[in-house]
Amino acid sequence: MAYRDLRDFINTLEKKGMLKRIKAEVDPILEITEITDRVSKQYGPALLFENVKGYSIPVLTNAFGSYERMKLALEVEDLDDIGAEILSFLQPGEMPVTIMDKLKALPKLAQISNFLPRVVKKGPCQEVIKRDNFSLDEFPILKCWPQDGGRFITLPLVFTKDPETGKRNVGMYRMQVYDGKTTGMHWHMHKHGAEHYRQHQKKNRRMEVAVALGSDPAVIYAATAPLPKDVDEMFFAGFLRKEPVELVKCITVDLEVPANAEIVLEGYVDPEELRLEGPFGDHTGYYSLADMYPVFHVTCITHRKNPIYPATIVGKPPMEDCYLGKATERIFLPLLKMQLPEIVDMNLPLEGVFHNCAIVSIKKSYPGHAKKVMHALWGMGQMMFTKLIIVVDEHVNVHDMSEVLWKVFNNIDARRDVTIVDGPLDILDHASPLSGYGHKMGIDATKKWPGEGHTREWPDDIVMSPEIKELVDRKWKEYGF
Repeated sequence: MAYRDLRDFINTLEKKGMLKRIKAEVDPILEITEITDRVSKQYGPALLFENVKGYSIPVLTNAFGSYERMKLALEVEDLDDIGAEILSFLQPGEMPVTIMDKLKALPKLAQISNFLPRVVKKGPCQEVIKRDNFSLDEFPILKCWPQDGGRFITLPLVFTKDPETGKRNVGMYRMQVYDGKTTGMHWHMHKHGAEHYRQHQKKNRRMEVAVALGSDPAVIYAATAPLPKDVDEMFFAGFLRKEPVELVKCITVDLEVPANAEIVLEGYVDPEELRLEGPFGDHTGYYSLADMYPVFHVTCITHRKNPIYPATIVGKPPMEDCYLGKATERIFLPLLKMQLPEIVDMNLPLEGVFHNCAIVSIKKSYPGHAKKVMHALWGMGQMMFTKLIIVVDEHVNVHDMSEVLWKVFNNIDARRDVTIVDGPLDILDHASPLSGYGHKMGIDATKKWPGEGHTREWPDDIVMSPEIKELVDRKWKEYGF
């Protein structure tokens, strides 16, 4: 059974001892962040702050902040299982050729149709409707870090539509609160939300936007997933939860939002209006600098009668977003391998915050194979932002950083094995000489072949003979261990 809503997930976390209720009074200005940061660094539980200074609305943080909670959120024993299931739909064991083959494929096609979102007439997210006399100040929106430009909504599901096709996009973009009725909209130029914004700019018309806060965990995760442009995030969420996402039409804008959301902000973005947004203590562990971004005007707020305000705290890893990112790594690895079947495994280290470093192992088949993989990865979707790609041989465990670094430190000749390229970088990369553009490095730490300019004999790894290993295994207790 899919989670009905965020509350259902909270109840499950509590039953499993993965949630702590904090009854002491806490301030949404910095104090909640400091508590959450300490708990994150101690690999602690989800936190429900029930007594937020100045508010009657509780705040939920760190809900996805562990591998166990991430698996629980997506209702799987292993995150790799999701990618394998996606692959089974995209690459069936046998392609349907005969009429009988096609008939056998129908149940799987029917199952896919069951994941499509469904519009319903009403939902809990509209139990309270406020067209007038509302303010964002009603909600315990956090100021996370001392140099932040203000309070930020950090876990929003931002709904927009392509003005030409009407196709929906749902992304997660931070929103700085300017006053009771306006926020920033931190759309990076490479994101689909920003593309919708540019399309509205060309037409010189307002862009309708709806922001949902709080939903079931599959919907929240789907908003962060790097899906291809034409894949609906709500369909993907339905696939994850094995039930369609129920959507309800907004009151004042032509958009649909999850019926089970806690809070919904409806409004618009004026294509001609920009305002200074930031700084913001970001997931890189540094402050992202202030810059000009579009402004979101709230025209209506709907919410449950007793809403819960969900937030995430980002900063120096490990933090909650690391586990969302690790889920993406495992879920989308099989799709990466469809394009590059030589890839065996991939690790996006937490310290690289998912766009600074990727470590991949490959089945090397020819000279220059590692460099081919580097360039292919830089040409694939959000992998284009990866500042450092390290390629190792298939037997190397990419999740064992000691083993990876051993190969890097010992297997490379700097001139031969290091590749530097120019290209797009993540907007949050503060080290690049230009915003969003700079240099990337690939390191080929594979065993070198003669055709790669290596004329000397390559030595073997030191490995004990199997017979001696088996002997010592049998006699281990005799040795006193």
